[in-house]
Amino acid sequence: MLNKINIILTLICLFWNAQRAFPLVEIESTTLDSTLKINDTKASADSIIRVEYFVDSVNIGQKHKNKIEITNYQVKDSNYVVINFYSLLENRLWRLKQTFNFEKDGLTSCDPLISDFNNDNFNDFTYISAIAARMSNEVRRLFIYDNSKDELILIKNSEDYPNMLYNKQLDCIDAFLIHGGTSTIFLKIIGDSLNEFASVHNSDYRVIYKTDKAGNRTLIRKKKINDEGIWVRYKNYDPLEAYKEKN
Repeated sequence: MLNKINIILTLICLFWNAQRAFPLVEIESTTLDSTLKINDTKASADSIIRVEYFVDSVNIGQKHKNKIEITNYQVKDSNYVVINFYSLLENRLWRLKQTFNFEKDGLTSCDPLISDFNNDNFNDFTYISAIAARMSNEVRRLFIYDNSKDELILIKNSEDYPNMLYNKQLDCIDAFLIHGGTSTIFLKIIGDSLNEFASVHNSDYRVIYKTDKAGNRTLIRKKKINDEGIWVRYKNYDPLEAYKEKN
């Protein structure tokens, strides 16, 4: 199975990376002309379907100087995502700098989101990679734009923290996990990872922790709550403050 995935992703990447620079005119829809051989059976280019295509060259990274493309391919009964990131050269051509590829569920769209997740005035990128917990936990991969290198940093554990938001009040990311109860997790971006520094857990009790750099939790408060208090998402943990419900 792993070899099959590697072959498919290699084929897709070879197709997209055939050229290293592209004019400002957007790339037209094209057809793969290669033949894929998997387990002694051939999958023709006709079996590789482009399900979604998204491009932005206005908002990502340095505005008007970077471009991102995300393409969702269906290959037989599997889906794969290819992400290309570009920089604008002085001759007004796009230079391909990075390519990422991943498996994806076939149930959801990518729903790309471009927004500043670390308050550095450069826009970052996420897309939906999966859905969990009866469609309640929206799982996204997060890419942070690094201005010093003009590259995207893949946040390796971003899929562990569903329903991510940038938290302006605490200048962090918070995630909202739905399970038997709910958990609001407060996170800082350190290198290529999200690091927890506090959390609020609602079930029979509301339990609030601080978390040190080694990952050790210290209990702040524990209080019995009713069922209505379980489904609350918080934007601060000390003092405790909930997000306002959207009308």
